[in-house]
Amino acid sequence: MKYASDKEALDALKAKHAALLAEVGKVMVGQEQVIREVVTAIFAGGHVLLVGVPGLAKTLLVNTIAQALGLDFSRIQFTPDLMPSDIVGSEILDESRQFKFVKGPLFANIVLADEINRTPPKTQSALLEAMQERKVTAAGHTYTLPAPFFVLATQNPIEQEGTYPLPEAQLDRFMFNTWVDYPSYEEELNVVRATTTDATTAVHPVVSGEEIAFFQQLIRKMPVADNVLEYAVGLVAKTRPGRERATDVVNRFLSWGAGPRASQYLIIGAKVNAALNGKYSPDIEDVKAVATPILRHRIVRNYKAEAEGQSVEAIIAGLL
Repeated sequence: MKYASDKEALDALKAKHAALLAEVGKVMVGQEQVIREVVTAIFAGGHVLLVGVPGLAKTLLVNTIAQALGLDFSRIQFTPDLMPSDIVGSEILDESRQFKFVKGPLFANIVLADEINRTPPKTQSALLEAMQERKVTAAGHTYTLPAPFFVLATQNPIEQEGTYPLPEAQLDRFMFNTWVDYPSYEEELNVVRATTTDATTAVHPVVSGEEIAFFQQLIRKMPVADNVLEYAVGLVAKTRPGRERATDVVNRFLSWGAGPRASQYLIIGAKVNAALNGKYSPDIEDVKAVATPILRHRIVRNYKAEAEGQSVEAIIAGLL
């Protein structure tokens, strides 16, 4: 990609984003906020945990975005008997009696980890190194994952029987915890109208993997004013109960706050949000725009909060 200036490149990113939303919109009805958060995380180089009840087209969304980005897509159905080698890959003996590593489904650009909380911690941990280091270790050898690499995981919030809650270390690897809600009445009408005929819609790639890598680097080069940095770090500091910046609500209702990774994601997310809205530097409003999905899974309510019906979202809204 050759652009005369970073400004021209950011203008191109905004145009590509509009084309991407239009392409995804051919298949997806509604869910604009969910699509926006997934696309924001992709340009930020982050991972997304999609939380929603079954049947809300979470898998279809990920598959459609992968097609519109022209990337390799892999779906892993997480089950209680899934082993780490089923994800990463394993060594086998080939015809010449030599060990050969056969790559697992993790070696793709976009990996859909379907119902990630249905597999035991041993298998969940196979994703930890991949999500953070963009590489995996198997049989003493390290293999680099393809670039770009994103994990988009889904989780069912209502059926807890036979599930294994994700450990905090794994949750922290996800940039966004995105809530997928029911469609509105009109949206559901349109969904049923479009999906109960024999018509099919083709999704065409509008952004290449090479362009995504370029735009990710471009985002990191965006300047950030000191007051925006201080606001993001101060916001995260407020979520830590017992610390000097904690608010009364935080001290009453939270048992644990967000770590430094939240501050990093707030700034990189604000940069992407600014770029996608045609701005060349993020402001405090851009930090606020990405704060809820970034903080939602990083703060832990105590018993008092649950007893008094204080939701995580309400606590975050109070901090904003």
